[in-house]
Amino acid sequence: MPAITGHADRGALFRGGVLTALGHRDYLLYWSGALASNVGTWIQTTALLWYVRERSGSDSWVGAVNLANYLPVLLFVLYAGFLADVLDRKRMIMATQGIMLLSALALGICMTLDVVTIPVIMAASAAAGIAFAFSFAPIQALLPDLVPEGEMLNALALSSAQFNLGRVIGPSLGALIIAYWRIDAAFYLNAASYALIIAAVGATRPRSRTALSAGGKAWCHIREGLAFVAGRRWMITALSVMAAASFFGFSCIVLFPALAVEVLKRGPGTYGLLLTSVGLGAVTGAPLLSLLDRKLREGQVIKLSLLALGACLLGLSASRLYWLSCLAAAGVGCSFLMLGSAVNTVLQSRSEHDLRGRVVSIYIMSYVGVFPLGGMALGWLADWRSTPFALALGGGICAAAALSLLLLKGSLREADSRLGLQAHARACLMP
Repeated sequence: MPAITGHADRGALFRGGVLTALGHRDYLLYWSGALASNVGTWIQTTALLWYVRERSGSDSWVGAVNLANYLPVLLFVLYAGFLADVLDRKRMIMATQGIMLLSALALGICMTLDVVTIPVIMAASAAAGIAFAFSFAPIQALLPDLVPEGEMLNALALSSAQFNLGRVIGPSLGALIIAYWRIDAAFYLNAASYALIIAAVGATRPRSRTALSAGGKAWCHIREGLAFVAGRRWMITALSVMAAASFFGFSCIVLFPALAVEVLKRGPGTYGLLLTSVGLGAVTGAPLLSLLDRKLREGQVIKLSLLALGACLLGLSASRLYWLSCLAAAGVGCSFLMLGSAVNTVLQSRSEHDLRGRVVSIYIMSYVGVFPLGGMALGWLADWRSTPFALALGGGICAAAALSLLLLKGSLREADSRLGLQAHARACLMP
């Protein structure tokens, strides 16, 4: 493929507002395709988790399927981050999305033929998870090349909002499919949605970049990224906060089928609405984050968002009211969106361009990689004690961590994108 030249800016249609990044052609193309893909993904996720819970009757099995889907992120994302700095990011994204398309299609066919089993589901989920692991880093690293550097926070926040807007629409459609249509339709719709993101990414023209030389061993380059992060205590703290929030907080969504049926005494409609509420809360979190960015440093946003996440989980564990549980679920989505976007922004804005893919891969490990482990742990706790107990424990740990950070005022002082890049020494010796 010929080198891509020229910036993607085609005029800011929403200059100065919370939708600024959408005024750039390439970012708008990516955002629209990714929204369609995420709607399809959440349609399938909603249907799949419900199907596994109904078939097995166990929260642990729901957590196990979730683990098969996301564990590859923990295993492969560091190498994927290295590849995102070496290879053409567009091609990586399109190839991996194609594999996920085939995985969804295969599950749909198995459902139609009535030959689907838990092992088949886990195998297909693992294949999609491996592809996802190799797509996440290039997607995150590509986004800043679709907008001017000064609009990075806005682009990342809108990208998170798009992901969560899909979580508003997708679960609602997934619940309708469960209740009124054939469940295999969810998988065919997801497969079609991947075709849209492949076409959208293929049409973008990102800002040209100098790819990292692939000379030497891959581990040496990976170690360079790890050393860059390890040399900055505030980065380690921010990533630890992200990991704790993902493990003890956001993984609560694997408990939503049980929460709807056993605690709220309702059916698939309530389950879909709980997931929708999480996405709706996250959508509101994006403009709120853009507004707070003018008044607070990212480090302050991280602390307050973690505290809010803990409080919302505690509220969700205590609620027995339908509307109050949906409100608490919306709070979970809003606070987690703000936390993740703030951590992502400050890490990328303070990392050099040729290290960005590897730094993002470490962020993805803390964001997505530990998520399935948390889902397994909470699922086991819910089977052992109860769903409210698992939610309360996760919320209490998040709240306690946030209070500790608020007391240690200097812990995230340097987590501020306005400080810009810092020079760093590279100590990676090529054998």
